[in-house]
Amino acid sequence: QLQLVESGGGLVQAGGSLRLSCAVSDRTLSNYAMGWFRQAAGKEREFVASISSSGTFKTYLDSVKGRFTISRDNAKNTVSLQMNSLKSEDTAVYYCAADRRPASTMRATDALDAWGQGTLVTVSS
Repeated sequence: QLQLVESGGGLVQAGGSLRLSCAVSDRTLSNYAMGWFRQAAGKEREFVASISSSGTFKTYLDSVKGRFTISRDNAKNTVSLQMNSLKSEDTAVYYCAADRRPASTMRATDALDAWGQGTLVTVSS
């Protein structure tokens, strides 16, 4: 069973930055596309970004393009989300996810192979 553990959430002022990390238990991380999702209070969970198993393909939610960057290090079994120029509307619980299908699949479904427990990001205005 693939296990994902997020870290790096916290409280930050608008305009600031945070870096989320996702540690993956499986040494075959390179077999999985990885993604980040978020869920704000009272809202449905939404796709934020995903990256292909090799790291060559990335896709983002329009509202985070140019501000967020997803990356992965298969040798260290980690996936990261660098978040810059944060806005109050970025406040949410952020979840890491993994799936054997292409990274683009994560834009269309959240029925994925594995999920982390989430980490809270709060952006104060």
